[in-house]
Amino acid sequence: MKNLILNTDEERWLAVLARDSSADNQFVFAVQTTGIFCRPSCRARHALRKNVRFFPDARHAEQAGFRPCKRCAPDKADPQAAKMAKIEQACRLLEEDSALTLTALAEAVAMSPFHFHRLFKCHTGMTPKSWQQAARARRLRAALTQGDTITDSVLAAGFPDSSSYYRKADDVLGMTAKQYRNGGSDVTVRYAISDCELGRCLVAESERGICAILLGDNDDALAEEIHTLFPHAQQETPEGTFAGRLHQVITSLDNSGTALALPLDIRGTAFQQQVWQALRAIPCGETASYQQVASAIGKPNAVRAVASACAANKLAIVIPCHRVVRNDGALSGYRWGTARKAQLLQREAKNQEE
Repeated sequence: MKNLILNTDEERWLAVLARDSSADNQFVFAVQTTGIFCRPSCRARHALRKNVRFFPDARHAEQAGFRPCKRCAPDKADPQAAKMAKIEQACRLLEEDSALTLTALAEAVAMSPFHFHRLFKCHTGMTPKSWQQAARARRLRAALTQGDTITDSVLAAGFPDSSSYYRKADDVLGMTAKQYRNGGSDVTVRYAISDCELGRCLVAESERGICAILLGDNDDALAEEIHTLFPHAQQETPEGTFAGRLHQVITSLDNSGTALALPLDIRGTAFQQQVWQALRAIPCGETASYQQVASAIGKPNAVRAVASACAANKLAIVIPCHRVVRNDGALSGYRWGTARKAQLLQREAKNQEE
């Protein structure tokens, strides 16, 4: 039915039954028993054929005395654009006033809180609260980078007071405001390098948990990579509890059925965090395309950004970016080499069969 010119009422009726969106700009249909006219793609319950009339556009239907459907808005040029305009307006309001509640925000864009919350998450991949927190974090990082005092930065970012910021400090910066302003120079990160089934493996931890798991063949290259991520990271001989945690990580990497029970220090943008969370939802032994991951986070057009987030992953295997492939099933790239990616997928598939 798509892309066809619908010349007869029977063809138009078939388009209505199919809720064919490609027919939306060709005609509208009106229901005599309700006095309402709709787009062909309207999701409302179908009326009886004998009660349906067809008109070339909304103006003709209104002239005949019918009212536009509030659900599909057939009198609007592009209802999808109108919805996007409301979301964009809400985002601007959140940038301007980070203290807005969901109710106040929904009222500002003339929608019910429930419908607004669902629409916002569908189009942005985030809840309004998550967007609000991400906006605060951006403002806080900008203010600290410019050299503002910590108190001024916290208040300028939209936190009502310093105590409310400190309750959220880990989520906002991954470190204290003082450490961030100093470039993270006093954030303690230590690492060790060991063997695993995939070659050499560097495991790094901060005060908050495992912050990097890197794979390679050359210790010097691994050390160089960790220092690009954490310039002040220090290599240590694994002893005591640190040695025990290193052993847990290696055991988890070598055995896909063994989950890592250690705390993780996952640092990234709000979008990267979304992608990494979606990756961890891909079952062992299965794969997903970059397009599927983009759709899973509510941003189907962000395929390239998803690929970039996969490439930025610092926790090999634990955040399984190796399970993301191209639409045609090809392996595509992998931060630690496509040969390792193939080995990982083969190992997981074999384990699932067993």
